[in-house]
Amino acid sequence: MFWILTAAMTAMVAAAILRPFFRGSAPVAEPAAAYDLGVYRDQLREVDRDVARGVLTETEAGRLRTEIGRKILDADRAMVRQAVPQGRGSRPVIAAVLLVAALAASAAVYWRLGAPAMPDLPLGARIAAADERLRDLPTQADAEARAPERPTPQADPDYLRLIEQLRAAVAQRPDDARGLALLAEHEARLGNSAAARQAQERLIAIRGSEIQALDHTRLAALMIEAAGGFVSAEARGQIEAALRIDPANGQARYLQGLMYAQNDRPDIAFGIWRDLLETGPAGAPWMGPIRQLIPDLAWLAGQPDYVPPEAPSTPALPGPDADAMAAANDMTPEERQQMIAGMVQNLEARLATEGGTPEEWARLITSLVRIGNEPHAREILAEARTRFGATPDASAVIEAAAAEAGLSTP
Repeated sequence: MFWILTAAMTAMVAAAILRPFFRGSAPVAEPAAAYDLGVYRDQLREVDRDVARGVLTETEAGRLRTEIGRKILDADRAMVRQAVPQGRGSRPVIAAVLLVAALAASAAVYWRLGAPAMPDLPLGARIAAADERLRDLPTQADAEARAPERPTPQADPDYLRLIEQLRAAVAQRPDDARGLALLAEHEARLGNSAAARQAQERLIAIRGSEIQALDHTRLAALMIEAAGGFVSAEARGQIEAALRIDPANGQARYLQGLMYAQNDRPDIAFGIWRDLLETGPAGAPWMGPIRQLIPDLAWLAGQPDYVPPEAPSTPALPGPDADAMAAANDMTPEERQQMIAGMVQNLEARLATEGGTPEEWARLITSLVRIGNEPHAREILAEARTRFGATPDASAVIEAAAAEAGLSTP
């Protein structure tokens, strides 16, 4: 039926294009000189009638005939100049040949680049096919095998030696939860996503009933990263496990939306990401990717008029008020240091319980270095890299703070 309708529409358009070229017998607008010529001939006949009635003498009539005859000759010459050139008979044929050539070229291009044999794909069939793909997601091993190779980040030799020592220590104590957590974190920082995934899997296995939603979401993120950004069957299992523990886990819901978007279910992905965008914390690391992708996702989901909420302006970082600054002028250096340390502790406690923006994490890192607690600043830096590593803009803020504090080299 589709091809019948297409052929009929093509024939109608071709006929409309060729119709003007085949109007050879249609009346043509009369030149102005032809009208003048008719008037002059009527005048000659009028002169003859006037002579017959005795109104004009032969001498007067001859003079008028001479004048009118001169005008007739001028009009006849004008008719020759205004005559339509001959040879128009070939134009319809040329137009038809060009039109047929254009149609043939279009058909050839479509035959090569299009899909003329593709059957109809209604919405119900597309949804069924997408659901089948979701049920048959590739395994993590297959997804990693198909993932493109990633460049290995350059690292300081001293840092690499420490990682080798950490690997050896974990190999000797494979049930050490703290060691496995550190190994997963630092392998990910080195770009060894598969090794980081294995360490995180082992960590989840030994934690048993103490497992938390964050552990599952970290493993899912590592799996997706190792698979080149693709959500495998095992990664989906970790996402669902995290949501069973904490249905409101933002990172797990973001990854769930990513899975649906990758498998032709933009309608479900849009609903998940829209809710995250409108209700989630503004500083969450997944807010940037969602804001970037949701306009196209909304269009695919049949919501082309959706307008995402405006990004909230970054709030000013908390700091001492005027009274505290005035009181600090009367403090001893030791008291002033204690006040600053207390402020840093309050900021760290708030970030640990409520989360925060990359700028707040960056301030905590630099503040810890300034009060002389560089080892703890490195720990916070590692945690911030884990939180914001998947978001380039947020990661840039963290790395800038690390460079300012002299912590760029691990």
